[in-house]
Amino acid sequence: MNILLISANIANTPYSVYPLGLSMVAASLHQAGYQVRQFDFLASGKSKEALLKEMREFVPDVIGISIRNIDNVNLLNEQRYIDAVGEIVREVRTVSAAKIVLGGSGFSIMPEEILQQTGADYGVVGEGEVLLLDFLEQASKGTYPGEKILRSQTLLSASHIPSALYDSRIMDFYLENGNVASVQTKRGCIHSCTYCSYPFLEGNQLRPRDAKTVVDDIEILLHKHKAKYIFFTDSLFNDDQGNYISVLKEMKKRGIVVPWTAFFKPQGFTKETVSLMLKTGLKAVEIGADATTDITLKKLGKTFSFRDVIACNDLLTGHGISVAHYFMFGCPGETKDTVLEGIANIKSLKKTVSFIFMGIRILPHTPLARLAQEQDIISFDQNLFKSVYYISPSIERAWLEETLTEVFRGIRNCVFPPDALGSSLAFLHKLGYSGSLWEMLIPGKRKGNRKRKNVTK
Repeated sequence: MNILLISANIANTPYSVYPLGLSMVAASLHQAGYQVRQFDFLASGKSKEALLKEMREFVPDVIGISIRNIDNVNLLNEQRYIDAVGEIVREVRTVSAAKIVLGGSGFSIMPEEILQQTGADYGVVGEGEVLLLDFLEQASKGTYPGEKILRSQTLLSASHIPSALYDSRIMDFYLENGNVASVQTKRGCIHSCTYCSYPFLEGNQLRPRDAKTVVDDIEILLHKHKAKYIFFTDSLFNDDQGNYISVLKEMKKRGIVVPWTAFFKPQGFTKETVSLMLKTGLKAVEIGADATTDITLKKLGKTFSFRDVIACNDLLTGHGISVAHYFMFGCPGETKDTVLEGIANIKSLKKTVSFIFMGIRILPHTPLARLAQEQDIISFDQNLFKSVYYISPSIERAWLEETLTEVFRGIRNCVFPPDALGSSLAFLHKLGYSGSLWEMLIPGKRKGNRKRKNVTK
């Protein structure tokens, strides 16, 4: 059977991210003996003509569409992505009667709504490496499930999480638009942040991949694909169990030094771990503190204080590491006093960049959704496909927006709204600059690396 896997993601801010989940599913299907081809809608220039050309050349028997995000979770400049999925479904149906199966993290959050909205045939909630294989096994016999949405009651063991089958055509696009290549070291999240869907999507237990296998992936990216910058896609890289240390030690053992970045929590850093990170090429750190005061941090389910955020920032920047923070105003427990305190806290962070959101996108299956119901922000049966944002009832939206706009206007390294520089960063990637270009906003920081690009007239 011919299986065409399509990445429907069209978001490219703050930088374009390779569709890693799609390639991991492709690896499982390939190992099972299926003929698999991958197509990236973003890499194709969002071209329907390119998609149809791929369809006619490959003639798939089944089509899988991966949905990464529902929207950009930005209240002040919302962009919805599901319409693009519906367009893809309609286009492929003009040339093929193949069954269309949706999947990906975005789909798993609201499967019924997205399946109905897009008109696809089936959807898989959970890890496609297992569910899509099961679907294809039956489809190869001409049998299809009665249920439109397929769910798994188990998760892949760590040893069965596959290495990605990186597609050279797709990879070339991402290397030309930021030179960032993606690797996953583990799945799962043990934390209980009130707004977050990661535990629902990946489970609340960590499933770390073997460090040697992870570093094998890195070597493939460096030697076969000529990647120059690695992005670890884990929900949090620096886990309490220290699995990330095993990966870094394996990198050091093999003499791998390459610029890399990841998402971190502002805890657990020591001079020894920072030294190891630097020896393997750590370039930039992204910290998801999310709240700006001790009161709102606690309400979000965080286990650290803002003093920890400051200490982490000072330690990393003191070693020359670029640091970006992500903050949200309007959290549970937020008042005018905490807003003003939070503003002062953000301004106190030195040699760093802060991306600032207003409001929190309410997602199903989260404690925040239950709190919003209790506070009559949403009803108990409300459909959250149409986005709703949580802003503490103790503050007015208009006041919050006016305050944040006025306070952060003209402060180059405090970005509000968070996508204010998206087009500028994309332009710099086009010019050949690589990596996390937000670091160019840090006061006194030199411009990022730029690779020479061939120019044809």
